[in-house]
Amino acid sequence: MKILDKKLLWEGKFLRTVLLRYSAISNAHNTEVIRDWESVERVNCGGIVGIVPFTDKGEVLLIRQFRPPVNGYVIELPAGLCDIGESMENAARRELIEETGYKADECRFLIKGPMSSGSSSEMLSVFVAKGLSYAGPGNRDETENIEVLRVPVDELRTRLLELYQAGDYIDLKIYGLVEMAKNII
Repeated sequence: MKILDKKLLWEGKFLRTVLLRYSAISNAHNTEVIRDWESVERVNCGGIVGIVPFTDKGEVLLIRQFRPPVNGYVIELPAGLCDIGESMENAARRELIEETGYKADECRFLIKGPMSSGSSSEMLSVFVAKGLSYAGPGNRDETENIEVLRVPVDELRTRLLELYQAGDYIDLKIYGLVEMAKNII
């Protein structure tokens, strides 16, 4: 299986859609077939970072913001785009300050993987942030209206369930990434 061709379908300020033509093995006939797949890619950025920030009081910082694609508020880990030429760690540190107002003494790489492998080529690089101190209100993008939530780690599941029952969506990556991050703090 391999990509044979890529055709640009549409490009905007932050995203583009492409048609991928690839070879695959047909399960029904055990022969090679050529298939098309629509996909989304980021433009004008060097990658995507996510941050699992822990306070010295045993809390994890989450954010709540309105997300137009789901027409609702989503509880997420702080995250953002890496500028072209910027290191992933520097982008994680910058995004943490911008979205939460906190800076980190320590920022360690945790893992990298696809965000939504059935629809996008996006790869998320995740960092664990510790030694947090408040640096002042973040310098958010004009489109970001973010509420910062400080949630005790041992109350995370209960608090996320309460937020879900109140009508917020929960970014499912929170559960696994916080558990992974707890192993290195």
